[in-house]
Amino acid sequence: MEKLWNTDYCKVMTANFSLFFAFYVLTPLLPLYLSEHFGASKDVIGLVLSGYTVTALIMRPFSGFLVDSFPRKTVLMVSFAAFAVFFAGYLSASVLLMFALVRTLHGGPFGALTVANSTVAIDVLPSSRRTEGIGYYGLSNNIAMAVAPTVGIFVYKYTHSFELLFWIALIVAFLGLAVDATVKLPPKAVQKPKTISLDRFFLLRGWLLGVNMIAFGFCFGVLSNYLAIYGKEVMGITGGTGTYFMLCSIGLILSRLQGGKALRQGRVTHNAAGGMVISLVGYTLFILLPNAVGYYASALLIGLGNGHMWPAFQNMTINVAPNSQRGTANSTILVSWDLGMGLGILLGGIISEHFGYAAAFWTVVVVNAAGVLTYFIYTRRFFLLRNLNAAVR
Repeated sequence: MEKLWNTDYCKVMTANFSLFFAFYVLTPLLPLYLSEHFGASKDVIGLVLSGYTVTALIMRPFSGFLVDSFPRKTVLMVSFAAFAVFFAGYLSASVLLMFALVRTLHGGPFGALTVANSTVAIDVLPSSRRTEGIGYYGLSNNIAMAVAPTVGIFVYKYTHSFELLFWIALIVAFLGLAVDATVKLPPKAVQKPKTISLDRFFLLRGWLLGVNMIAFGFCFGVLSNYLAIYGKEVMGITGGTGTYFMLCSIGLILSRLQGGKALRQGRVTHNAAGGMVISLVGYTLFILLPNAVGYYASALLIGLGNGHMWPAFQNMTINVAPNSQRGTANSTILVSWDLGMGLGILLGGIISEHFGYAAAFWTVVVVNAAGVLTYFIYTRRFFLLRNLNAAVR
């Protein structure tokens, strides 16, 4: 059997950890920063934070096209450098409008970078271990999600310095860039398309998989951005956000280890189905039990569910695409997640402003349930009819 954990694969995973650490070290604290530093209201906070995701969303389809049409290492380096530099903009933003502009523009290189890095990870994987490798690749995101918010909240608790947090994100991002610069890609001829069509930017063969991911992205967008404020204002939990993300990430990591055998066997529809149901139970528990038990138990369940679901959907999307559209397939699943996240951040802020945080999280349960029903009624059969890899089912 070919070696899964080769040097370049490990380097790409390390760089992926760095970029998501830089992202997540700020995520749970930015609503607090906007509220305390600029006096922003809940709906304004939602608007400012959603700009990042919307810009990433706009950039994703072009990223897939660039990754498929130009040297991937070049696209990777340029996007990583831009992503790192933008953290310096947070340090210099002295008014809310400037911060909103920097945050919104920052989504562009983030969108390109995540597509480029994940596509490069697929390139350095042996073909016989690709399905399994895609699942394990997400561990780098999950570990970053476990460690970074905890580090960020710890640093803020003892220093009350957002400036220090911005510097940490900046330095870690540049470290990731340095690691990715040493990755050696296998030689591959770049195939520039003779004609430009919509299918070069969005994988039309996988459109229903994308619709499903929008629903799940919406749910996590509301949760990740309003968790700290909800916990403080509704539950009276002031120091639990870091623990919540840690438990969520433990669930994600356990799911990747537990689901590895199923991915090796190509049972991606099985992983997706189990993950969605577990996540739905977690979101429902979160709102039904507004206490410490429901709060922390939901973190583990949502992490466990998302950890099964995400690599399964990524594999399904890649397996309905020809090899020449690998980057487009990656960008499509990420576009869908970003669109859902952006809608969740924006609508979550509006709903909580007018109806309260409980209404926002009940909306999450309804949207998640709709996504689960869509999968079982339509999406699974949609994938099986379009699957190009007989070994995956």
